[in-house]
Amino acid sequence: MQLAAWSNCNDRITQESADHHTLSLYVADGYECYQKVPGGWQNGGGPDRFCIMPRHYESTWDIRSDLSFVHLYCTDQHLRQLVEQTWDRSPATISVEPRSFAEDPQITLLYRQFLLNRHWQDSANQLALSSASTLLMSHILQHYTQLHWPLPNVRGGLAPAVLRRVLEFIDHQLDQPLLLADLAAHAELSEFHFARMFKHSTGQAPHQYVMQVRLQNAERLLRNTLVPLTQIALDCGFSSASHFSNRFKAAYGYTPIQLRQQSR
Repeated sequence: MQLAAWSNCNDRITQESADHHTLSLYVADGYECYQKVPGGWQNGGGPDRFCIMPRHYESTWDIRSDLSFVHLYCTDQHLRQLVEQTWDRSPATISVEPRSFAEDPQITLLYRQFLLNRHWQDSANQLALSSASTLLMSHILQHYTQLHWPLPNVRGGLAPAVLRRVLEFIDHQLDQPLLLADLAAHAELSEFHFARMFKHSTGQAPHQYVMQVRLQNAERLLRNTLVPLTQIALDCGFSSASHFSNRFKAAYGYTPIQLRQQSR
């Protein structure tokens, strides 16, 4: 899966989704965006409206004012893997239904709270981004394909030995951009089942737990060592000192520099 941010104005384009499916959310403006349909042009854009363009889907757009949107791309192979891992079933086909200028509170929530609220290039955010992307694709499979399968019930948490193995892996990989698939693989579970069983065991979603551990390690290093802030950021999985500082202040109410000065 891939994410891409786009903007456009006063343009007419014909787009083909090639060999991937596209989920597009209008982030800002888009009120004067028109799609060519039989008999004329259809309008309905605006913030939080979304479009689904299945693979090989061709569409023509007339953009008559400012438009900002975000695309999430997903291959058919990835969708099929997600279906098989989540439902333990393999459908003959997966038919993604096209949508234009639609509204869905769940899609808006996942985009706004996770995908648009984090720096995409910060390695510390990769787990939250991959988790939200998987949730989005699961939602699409449930509501915008021919499947309409309810999500399976997941009861109970991870076995103690499995949880210990996953937590040890997290501790040893904090300086790396962890993904939900990495953690699920260590538990030998699908991403769907792992995320729910992990939360049952720890009380936190995987991305929340990992961020907490990153920040706790950073706090310990700030209090007890003279390691430079940039190095602490990298050792704890943040791609830059500025991203680290922002997340640290959001969690603790003060910056890493302020904590280090207080600890002297």
